[in-house]
Amino acid sequence: MSSLIETLIQAIIQGITEWLPVSSSGHLVIAQEYLLREQPPILFDVALHIGTLCVVLIVFRREIARILKASFRLDFKSEEGRLGLFIAVGSVPTALIGYVFYDIFKSFFYNMLVVGVALVVNGVLLFISKCRRDSKRLDYLDSLLVGIAQGIAITPGISRSGLTIATGLLRQVEKKTAFTYSFLLSVPAVAGAALSESLHLHASNELVITGLGMATVLFGVVVSMIVGYVSLKLLQRLVMRERFHLFAYYCWFVGAAIILYQSFV
Repeated sequence: MSSLIETLIQAIIQGITEWLPVSSSGHLVIAQEYLLREQPPILFDVALHIGTLCVVLIVFRREIARILKASFRLDFKSEEGRLGLFIAVGSVPTALIGYVFYDIFKSFFYNMLVVGVALVVNGVLLFISKCRRDSKRLDYLDSLLVGIAQGIAITPGISRSGLTIATGLLRQVEKKTAFTYSFLLSVPAVAGAALSESLHLHASNELVITGLGMATVLFGVVVSMIVGYVSLKLLQRLVMRERFHLFAYYCWFVGAAIILYQSFV
């Protein structure tokens, strides 16, 4: 990455798409393919993910604090304690899927046709989520299925927030709970992925952001945090107002455009 403008572009894309159900990984692949002159250092991408993770920690700080207190007290009968168990249950399939299929998922990041198809599929899943009826509390099976959805969402073009919230809604989980659980479940997943990637870079002696100054990196992280906060609050409002499925049209448009471009150009 050779300019501040490219840093700004990637930070804004990360902030907007990390939490909106349109796939941040898919849009970063698109940006790197069509907008940026060179692929940014992997560590910079990790830094942006940490920035947007901080947004979740800020927005859900009270819920996280209550879950930690209940867990330390071994109080798993309370609402917060049960939610902590659900997060643990949901994190297991996510970790297993990411570990077992890591190489396959990584190859998808170099295939624009896969990104286009995945965006179309993502749109279908968002659209059918409007058929849900929120009438029950979260349970262990719901947690497991949402965790599997989160693991599958490693695919660029499949939105993590989109697929996990849609899964909860289709399981008839109350929409506020589906929204909250989706983002609380993202904390260990994003933190674990960032740590894993950092350790991998350290082992391969690549833990240096070549071509980028620390000020530029911090600038990108701050921008991604600000934009990410706005996008997260926007998504919360749309889910509560049952407008979540409207993002499907955007996914279909972008996905179809990529498929057509890759097929005929």
